[in-house]
Amino acid sequence: MNNGVQGHSADHVLLPGSKIGVLGGGQLGRMLALEGLRMGYTFVTLDPVDSPPCAEAAQHIRAEYSDREAARQLAEQADVVTYEFENVSLEIAEQLERDAYLPQGSHLLHLTQHRLREKDALTAAGIPVAPYAKVQSLEELMHHLEAFGGQGVLKTATGGYDGKGQQMIRSADAAEGAYEALASLGTELVLEAYIPFERELSVIAARNPRGEIAIFPIAENIHVDHILHLSIVPARVPDKVIAEAEQIARQVASSLEVVGLIAVELFMTPDGNLLVNELAPRPHNSGHYTMDACRTSQFEQHIRAICNLPLGDPSLVTPVVMVNLLGEHAQDMLQWFKVEDTAAQSLGVTPKLHWYGKTEAIAKRKMGHINVLADDIDAALNWVQHNKMWRNQQR
Repeated sequence: MNNGVQGHSADHVLLPGSKIGVLGGGQLGRMLALEGLRMGYTFVTLDPVDSPPCAEAAQHIRAEYSDREAARQLAEQADVVTYEFENVSLEIAEQLERDAYLPQGSHLLHLTQHRLREKDALTAAGIPVAPYAKVQSLEELMHHLEAFGGQGVLKTATGGYDGKGQQMIRSADAAEGAYEALASLGTELVLEAYIPFERELSVIAARNPRGEIAIFPIAENIHVDHILHLSIVPARVPDKVIAEAEQIARQVASSLEVVGLIAVELFMTPDGNLLVNELAPRPHNSGHYTMDACRTSQFEQHIRAICNLPLGDPSLVTPVVMVNLLGEHAQDMLQWFKVEDTAAQSLGVTPKLHWYGKTEAIAKRKMGHINVLADDIDAALNWVQHNKMWRNQQR
């Protein structure tokens, strides 16, 4: 079905009836396909797992992400190809860019797969980031750690998510152990200055090949054990911070020539300044609230963007708190779902369950999420606090 279109053509539009290829078959691919089916698109996914979540809504090519023949099959079957997470093979993305229509391109993947390249690109675009330095030896680590005030976060330049591949260093005494732990992984390392932030925020921007940009409402995020626990929208920050976050997201989308979605994760310092922590060139966990609380979901918007359609209205319809469900919450979720929710009734909130259909509930594994719709954020947070599903969650 590949039509041979190359690059980001400003006049190439893919209408309902087209087939979308998804590199990666996880929950993001599943939610993308479910939304796209509603819009009249069909899907094929490439994923190495037997029955990935996306396969329930798409044809499935089972192969490793590095499999060139499988990538060729994906290219032949799809009118447009997208990736649902960034830890896929860059070489395969480059092949798909040549053989298929990959409007996201491989360059953005090349940047966001590597923390140093990503930060260099943001710095070159005039976008604020925390001080950082490449680390190639323990001596370099000690030197930069001193320059950063004695504290920092040592990270692998590639791989790592949900807190993996990083070590917090709070004193020089901890530096050697942190360096040995991460250097043994065989990847480049980067030290970032420790930022005593007041809030973690994220903003998702969409851009299509014709250059149209749409910005979703800012989310305030709370993490537990480095895994996103809550996204609160509207974010509880001043209007000037909202405006600055939106401007940063617009600048990122424009300067990096994003096609599709870009999630921009931010630290807000106590004095109200914003620093970009990292980027994700795809739908994002902190954007799941859009599925029930916005006029257009992030998944519809991503499809609109890669198909070069006019972007949808991203505005918020109702306050919302998105709360993640991990493997350890699965049984409690089932118990909650089968009975009347008197707490939701008394608080005047509406919890909306999204379950990803994964075959095994493993601790710390993302199994689903709930969007708690409410007239005000406090009521939604109250519901989360008193629901037994998260009774052992420590913030």
